[in-house]
Amino acid sequence: MPLLRIRDLTHFFGGLKAVDNFEVRIEKGSIVGLIGPNGAGKSTVFNLICGLYKPTTGEIIFNSSNLVGLPPHEVASRGVGRTFQNLRLFNDLTVLNNLKVAQYSQANYSLGDAFFRTKRYLKKEREIEERAYELLETLGISSYAHQLTKNLSYGDQRRVEMVRALALRPSLLLLDEPTAGMSPAEMMTMTELIEEIREKFDLTIFLIEHRMRVVMGICEQVLAIDFGALIGEGTPAEIRNNPKVIKAYLGEEVMM
Repeated sequence: MPLLRIRDLTHFFGGLKAVDNFEVRIEKGSIVGLIGPNGAGKSTVFNLICGLYKPTTGEIIFNSSNLVGLPPHEVASRGVGRTFQNLRLFNDLTVLNNLKVAQYSQANYSLGDAFFRTKRYLKKEREIEERAYELLETLGISSYAHQLTKNLSYGDQRRVEMVRALALRPSLLLLDEPTAGMSPAEMMTMTELIEEIREKFDLTIFLIEHRMRVVMGICEQVLAIDFGALIGEGTPAEIRNNPKVIKAYLGEEVMM
């Protein structure tokens, strides 16, 4: 069984069909790319997987369970992590506290435990902080732990957002344009980081990306959509030479 299987996924916004019978099978441990022109429905697919939207029809099977109808926090608790196209960090909190906040949905103490600072509360808080430091250390940004996120460079904020997504121990990580707005050097650093975290955390990664150098460099499988419908699927080499993809998105000059 694939880790994620989506079948006949369709979603309307009023009379507009944003996703049209979308299908994909993603095997455990793979990196899969989703490409398409602006407005093609890529982020809508991610929002449907995460429970932000409920599809009109179709099913989303993750680890043999149907995610359709589950609220976002329940989807996240089952092992689906996510970053966003636009940063969603708490800018006035430190990097460390951003990572701690991400883990509070898994805290097993009560309000009374927190108020009276019971042993259970102190033990869990220690575990949450240790986990946050461990992640920062693993990804080489522990020196930022006590800096406010708003004071970091854009590239470093992107890295913090990814680390925060890892705090919930996902098995599937959805990355929505992880290199958007980055310089070429930052893009290469992020590309290396994606491959690194796949190996270190035994992740499956599904990413949306406009930069073809990233997609062609790290993805084993690529899907292309236009007007919400799948127009191409295959290896990077197959997508590179797919006439429908070239016409809809890549453009002749990109393929030369």
